Amino acid sequence: MGENNSSSEVPANQTIYINNLNEKIKLDELKKSLLAVFSQFGKILDVLAFKTLKHKGQAWLVFEDVSSATKAIQQMQGFPFYDKPMRIQYAKTKSDVIAKADGTFVPRERRKRHEDKGKKRKEQHDASQAGMGLNPAYAGAYGAAPPLSQIPYPGGVKLPEAPAPPNNILFVQNLPQDTTPMMLQMLFCQYPGFKEVRMVETKPGIAFVEFGDEMQSTVAMQALQGFKMTPQNSMLITYAKK
Repeated sequence: MGENNSSSEVPANQTIYINNLNEKIKLDELKKSLLAVFSQFGKILDVLAFKTLKHKGQAWLVFEDVSSATKAIQQMQGFPFYDKPMRIQYAKTKSDVIAKADGTFVPRERRKRHEDKGKKRKEQHDASQAGMGLNPAYAGAYGAAPPLSQIPYPGGVKLPEAPAPPNNILFVQNLPQDTTPMMLQMLFCQYPGFKEVRMVETKPGIAFVEFGDEMQSTVAMQALQGFKMTPQNSMLITYAKK
């Protein structure tokens, strides 16, 4: 795939190529973390990462549509992922999962002579997707925070009528069951004053995030309010009760 091409040389497509990833991270954890961080931009069809030496520190994410891939590249370029800034671009070669979906899949030995034909079909597929309105807009980590009343929270649980006053510790709810402290740390550490993430083993789905002062915690809360860890899990952030 597109290891060495800059994004300006590669046509926009649904698959993004990421390198400069921390090679010490286990493959399963890497895939889960990538899924958690990037699913805010749209539906992800596949996450590809390999154990082979040639592919270490690299991954490919296949989005359902091109607009999601574009937003992911624009907003996550240089994001500190496990202490290393990610380098992101469009993948040079269309992912097999996309090729099979839009009918352009050709076995690798025959792919070159069918390149022009495949490109035409991909354009038709993209055009039909755009016409059907299948390009969902997701609020990113750097977008405006939605009002609390609009944040989906399953189970019909309402926010407390008297929320805790502003302080330096945030209470985060509605997290996926398999969220790890490292996943949350990667999201919150980009904001000044971040200190630590604390999770309660007996209560999955919640966490406490500590900052240096209440101004710093407020900035992080406003930026990440409603952040989609998965399409079904939007973070609900309030000040922790002391």
